Amino acid sequence: MFNGNEILETIYMISQENLDIRTITMGISLRDCASDSARTSCRKIYDKISRYAQNLVKTGEDIERDFGIPIINKRISVTPVALVAESSDADNYAVFAKAMDDAAKNVGVNFIGGFSALVHKGYTKGDALLIKAIPEALSTTERVCSSVNLATTKTGINMDAVKEMGLVIKECAERTRDRGAVACSKLVVFANAAEDNPFMAGAFHGVGEPECVINVGVSGPGVVASALKNLKGADLGTVAETIKKTAFKITRMGQLVAQEASSRLKVPFGIVDLSLAPTPAIGDSVAHILEAMGLERCGAHGTTAALALLNDAVKKGGVMASSYVGGLSGAFIPVSEDAGMIDAAICGALSIEKLEAMTCVCSVGLDMIAVPGDTPASTLSAIIADEAAIGVVNNKTTAVRIIPVPGMKEGDVVEYGGLFGRAPIMRVNPFSAEEFIQRGGRIPAPLQSLRN
Repeated sequence: MFNGNEILETIYMISQENLDIRTITMGISLRDCASDSARTSCRKIYDKISRYAQNLVKTGEDIERDFGIPIINKRISVTPVALVAESSDADNYAVFAKAMDDAAKNVGVNFIGGFSALVHKGYTKGDALLIKAIPEALSTTERVCSSVNLATTKTGINMDAVKEMGLVIKECAERTRDRGAVACSKLVVFANAAEDNPFMAGAFHGVGEPECVINVGVSGPGVVASALKNLKGADLGTVAETIKKTAFKITRMGQLVAQEASSRLKVPFGIVDLSLAPTPAIGDSVAHILEAMGLERCGAHGTTAALALLNDAVKKGGVMASSYVGGLSGAFIPVSEDAGMIDAAICGALSIEKLEAMTCVCSVGLDMIAVPGDTPASTLSAIIADEAAIGVVNNKTTAVRIIPVPGMKEGDVVEYGGLFGRAPIMRVNPFSAEEFIQRGGRIPAPLQSLRN
């Protein structure tokens, strides 16, 4: 139960500190939609998504009204489509993306994730066809998001997939060059991908998940930043304790919404993902939290240590508040979606190399980073390989969502609007990794994978 003080405190956090439920995401299994006919399979996909999610948006809006809690996005994640489409007669899997997009429009959700393949140890026929279709799928649909998991701690890194994904990202950028390469913003390359992540663009409904489930993603960077304003001069142990208590309160709100949505939709409750997901709005920045700890700018020396403290405290607060914290849960550092990160990148305080170091201790990885359009595919692949190595060696989820914007160079800014914000074009190390990437093969799993 919630007492009166908790309710008043939550109201203040919502009205003054940008606290919100970032997403209610319904996970739907499509495993029973497989067919030897692509047309039949696509019809089954459309019908099943439309049936299960027909009341998702209305339910979210009803909860918003009844509880006064903003719910920014209503989304769907589905079984990795490569698994569903593989038994069909299709040789171009973009038709499955079209079915997903049509269903998402029909039920009114913002995004649908799961145009995905899991290739951490190698390709099947379906995986190869899906990855080949990603540029067309993302450039011709509005709401479909895609992801590829190409590394795990148990298997190592599939460097053939790493090489291919650099080329796929370049083609996505070229196909949407008139829109700032926006297709790349809907594509995530993972190591150790989570099966219950409710956040886009990397959400998919894992094979270990139930038939249908409700996962909720909570966001509250503004609440944490506000809590730290009253701690001038306090030691870092006190800072960590304050963040932990704040994360506890945020997670409690998320669990309330998740359980309410689950009850109303008659769908099992899965997890609350407590991720400090920023927006371009002033006062809703992870970078500003780090600066509130005493850094002149995000990216200064000490940033990685401050982010480690933040991420750990957020997780500790979350697991105190709910037994079902999952997904990614921690702090996100998407450059284009965070006002403080944007400013830090523009003034030169924040580089890709520093962001890579920060990903060793944050929730995900290199996220919404724009780079010059002439960046070679092999360099993009090398950036993916570096990030995958961090995830594999440290047994954590890491990811890359990078945007080579055609026609733009370092110092330019590409405007997306909405939650995607604006992205300064960041400097990329000019030296080549071409020969390294062309070797292909598989980087073996690290010694710490042998835990049995």
